[in-house]
Amino acid sequence: MLLPNEVTIIEVGPRDGLQNEKNFVPTEVKEQFIHNLSDAGIQEMEITSFVSPKWVPQMQDAATIVSSNFNIRRKLVLTPNRKGVERALELGCDAVAVFVGVSNSFNKKNINKTTMESMEELKPIIAELKKKNIFVRACISTAFYCPFEGKVSEEATIKLCQEFVAAGVDELSVADTIGMAVPTESFALFSKLKEKLPAILLTAHFHDTRKMALANIFAALQAGIDRFDTSAGGLGGCPFAPGATGNVATEDVVYMLERIGIQTGIELDKLVNAIDVIAPMIARPIESGYYQLAKKSV
Repeated sequence: MLLPNEVTIIEVGPRDGLQNEKNFVPTEVKEQFIHNLSDAGIQEMEITSFVSPKWVPQMQDAATIVSSNFNIRRKLVLTPNRKGVERALELGCDAVAVFVGVSNSFNKKNINKTTMESMEELKPIIAELKKKNIFVRACISTAFYCPFEGKVSEEATIKLCQEFVAAGVDELSVADTIGMAVPTESFALFSKLKEKLPAILLTAHFHDTRKMALANIFAALQAGIDRFDTSAGGLGGCPFAPGATGNVATEDVVYMLERIGIQTGIELDKLVNAIDVIAPMIARPIESGYYQLAKKSV
């Protein structure tokens, strides 16, 4: 079995993990959370998003977050439209994430545009960003299943990924947004994406709604994927995707990878310390297996 020797973890807890929390997490707690994640060895992470505070009030402190000094590779923020991109650039961000759902229904619910309309809007923005040497990450939502349309075809997902690559993005984050994919589907899609788009950074993003995330990650590893979005404590859930629960927990993924001999550069004890910072602020308990065992052994 051919598996990578190393894997890059992209931590999405500060953004994707917290965006659905109803109680506002104080800015200083978010900053400490990010500092502790970095101290644990995580070098790539989504730190916030420039979205409307009306729709996602948890991200109302985005400007303060990106103005903080963090020891990370790049300040990656989610930007849903031109206004968000402009704000991110004004504040010195050197990496932005844009997103489009493969499913038209999801896209309409999320940003009130069809998939095609979103792409037409994003293509010139991506071109402008690349002229300014900004790292561009494209998040492909509902790559496997949609909460409104059901199964999404591989062909539709691959086509959207190809459009983004042609537009000039640096990375594709391909997401099982509502956590319905199974390992055979993970292996099949990522094998085809690796074959058709060999030069792009490919990242797999799994939610753990049906406890399939670790199995899907292992299948993606077998397909040649060596980059994964994860969320410390398993935090997360999309406010515009009914049924989407938390992302796969960073600590569980790191534990699995390290046990099978794949290096991540992340220290689990320090990762637990980072989760300790955010856990008291979260409405639901942290249920990831590794975290629960770590706390019991103290």
